[in-house]
Amino acid sequence: MSLTYKDAGVDKEAGYRQVQLIKDMIKKTHIAGVMSDIGGFAGLFQLDIAEFKEPVLVSGTDGVGTKLKIAFMMDKHDTIGEDCVAMCVNDILCQGAKPLFFLDYIATGKLVPENMAKIVEGVANGCLKAGCALIGGETAEMPGFYKDNEYDVAGFSVGVVDKSKIIDGSTIKEGDLILGLPSSGIHSNGYSLVRKIVFEKMKMDIDTYVEELGTSIGEELLKPTRIYTNPVYELVKNFSIKGLAHITGGGFYENIPRILPEGLTAEIDIDVIDTPVIFKLLQDWGNIELKEMYSTFNMGVGMVVVVNKEDYDQVKNFLVGKGEKFYELGRIIKGHEGVKLC
Repeated sequence: MSLTYKDAGVDKEAGYRQVQLIKDMIKKTHIAGVMSDIGGFAGLFQLDIAEFKEPVLVSGTDGVGTKLKIAFMMDKHDTIGEDCVAMCVNDILCQGAKPLFFLDYIATGKLVPENMAKIVEGVANGCLKAGCALIGGETAEMPGFYKDNEYDVAGFSVGVVDKSKIIDGSTIKEGDLILGLPSSGIHSNGYSLVRKIVFEKMKMDIDTYVEELGTSIGEELLKPTRIYTNPVYELVKNFSIKGLAHITGGGFYENIPRILPEGLTAEIDIDVIDTPVIFKLLQDWGNIELKEMYSTFNMGVGMVVVVNKEDYDQVKNFLVGKGEKFYELGRIIKGHEGVKLC
């Protein structure tokens, strides 16, 4: 008897069916510059060099870590792709880049077209929020490597910035002021600790209703990561932004110092932050010290913005005019701590 690829666990027909399910989702994300359609060997994008005098391409790649476990437990796959876009796009925004396009990679043990389409639907929604195009991707069916009902997802994004407008924190100085943009919840970092607290220590089920949250623990943990293209890129275009820090893994203590010149510290007033209830619950349930919380989670601030004192009021007025919530977090001082919470 002759063997087929399907006998080895790879269903090519399922792959073809997935492509049909995602075609329209992908087309919705296409912006000016897209030169290719789904099905080619590579994605094509034409850079508008008229808009940028000295264009510099900015790239970023990331995944969503063990937050995937929550999606598996809930059998809910329509937001995890949005998380992936957010993790990549928010990083390139920190250099002042305009997001252009995104590609995804999904690997699974058994290809279920409907589930894969849900993931790509999330990716497409994320790209729409980020203002970038989904121009390609790969779905790999890998039987024996992943469990049948599990998968991994990663992404890659590219943006562009004028060389003279690259934001790298090098001009930050003592006296500069710090704003924070709210997060939508835990985002996509710290889930190994979250799962240990919620499912091992507290013995909760994924559908346990938590009164303080007004929802199940699973729904809370699966909230998608906020994408900051709007308003961050508008801030970059309209003001002289000196530094941007995406608060991801490592929380405040790891990410804010990444943009600070030697000898400077960010003094942060944590009392002004409207910290989401989930963080307070996790701290209480896990008996976690405050510094550990701010070293692991975003604690309600997903993006930190550093501006010159002279531009501060204009930036605040701009955000108010857009109806954007923000926190006046503090200022830059001399010191070697990197971050000082007060």
